[in-house]
Amino acid sequence: MKEPLRIACLGLVLAIMSCGSSGEATPDEDDSDTGVVIPSTGFTSPTSYPNRSLVWEDDFSATTINQADWTFETGTGDNGWGNNELQNYRANNAYTQAGHLIIEAKEESFQGSDYTSARMVTLGKRNFRYGRVDIRAVLPKGQGIWPAFWMLGSNFTTVGWPASGEIDIMEMIGGSGRENTTHGTVHWDNFGQRAQFGGSVTRTNGTFNDEFHVFSIEWTASRITWYVDEQQFHSIDTTPAELDEFRNRFFFIFNLAVGGNWPGSPDNTTTFPQYLIVDYIRVFQ
Repeated sequence: MKEPLRIACLGLVLAIMSCGSSGEATPDEDDSDTGVVIPSTGFTSPTSYPNRSLVWEDDFSATTINQADWTFETGTGDNGWGNNELQNYRANNAYTQAGHLIIEAKEESFQGSDYTSARMVTLGKRNFRYGRVDIRAVLPKGQGIWPAFWMLGSNFTTVGWPASGEIDIMEMIGGSGRENTTHGTVHWDNFGQRAQFGGSVTRTNGTFNDEFHVFSIEWTASRITWYVDEQQFHSIDTTPAELDEFRNRFFFIFNLAVGGNWPGSPDNTTTFPQYLIVDYIRVFQ
């Protein structure tokens, strides 16, 4: 996702909350407790692919987030998680509702921060090498809002970043007419220096906040290719030796940042709370 990243899983207390609704809700219902409106429209990806099997899926249908798959990272990290981000991550800013994961960014004072949100990782629980990844989601909006679905090498805790490699499946920078564009990027270590290669795709109508879209990668030993709604928009040949990081196992990170070097800070046009809504993540190999 970003400039030098610091993941603090190993030293943190795991906090899994259970404030999801146990009742059924219909699409486009405005939950009276949270105010989350889940769109009923958007793109849906296939449930199977030729010569591939579904090896992991989380459709967030349980009343709580599955702690066998996910760990919450909390706090402000080092230097705002390496990016001068403004939020304080809390476990209770993520929950399930009507079969969806909701990550909520709030404007509130907490332990010296003016904003709270959530960050979830599968480190040590779910890690993968190659395959197809599909994530169906509705993105938030607003100046200073920065959602991301991304991956780091599972050896991150021993080799650090960028030597671990990083695969950004989706990043969106809110505000200033940017909410119709998402980015896909890789970062790696090139002889002791961070290298990166990225691409983007822009919708011709509407924004990624309007309805569901599916953000995907196809990852092999020789190439990573990015798609939105089955349309390819970026690809990289990973066969060069300096890109060997991308032949290792990786874990997932879902987070919703507020502020930071790339998006800038919220302003008087930004409304809170903002929601990152995820219908499912699927991994095929």
